[in-house]
Amino acid sequence: MCSIQSSFYQSQIMPYFVHGGCSMPTFARMRERIIPKACGSVAEIGFGSGLNLPYYDPAKVSCLIGIEPDPSMLGIARKRLAEFRTPIELIEGRGEALPLPDGSVDTAVVTYALCTIPDPRRALSEIRRILKPGGRLLFIEHERSNAPWRSRWQGRLNGLWGRLAGGCHLNRAPQQLIEEAGFVIGAREQERFPLYLWQLGTQSGGEALPA
Repeated sequence: MCSIQSSFYQSQIMPYFVHGGCSMPTFARMRERIIPKACGSVAEIGFGSGLNLPYYDPAKVSCLIGIEPDPSMLGIARKRLAEFRTPIELIEGRGEALPLPDGSVDTAVVTYALCTIPDPRRALSEIRRILKPGGRLLFIEHERSNAPWRSRWQGRLNGLWGRLAGGCHLNRAPQQLIEEAGFVIGAREQERFPLYLWQLGTQSGGEALPA
């Protein structure tokens, strides 16, 4: 019975919980600043329910490939495709094994996804593999707080939060992961979440180039 209830939550409730939560204005403001920088052929890893779609600039993007492991999230995303006027392909796939050739995209986009990917280091290695020479990574992620008390609570809440929010980890350090994967982070923005989202720590958005 428990496994049935869990499966029902994961497929029927959790996608809408995550979609609704990530639609909040604090996330939208960061998307509005970062996503329009995408250009050329674009691969979005962890496409989710398509919340980035309204922020891409169709005049700069020649094609968009959305990669997402959760078919329920892709189902929500497909309802939003009419918002985008550039060719788009949605693929069910994992960040750790991207179904794309080497050197095939100009821009890789990952937003609020390094927290959920089981092996973010491998996923970042895959992102490096698919980028063309001169290509870049655009990222927006929430991260472990620098405040000791907040960081401790993120660790305590991590397991429960992950079960509610599709495997999201509260205590990862995505900028560190990106740099350890061989990227150099350039321009970036950072801001704290509002008090009602204190458990998410801070969020950062920016661009990174392979070293």
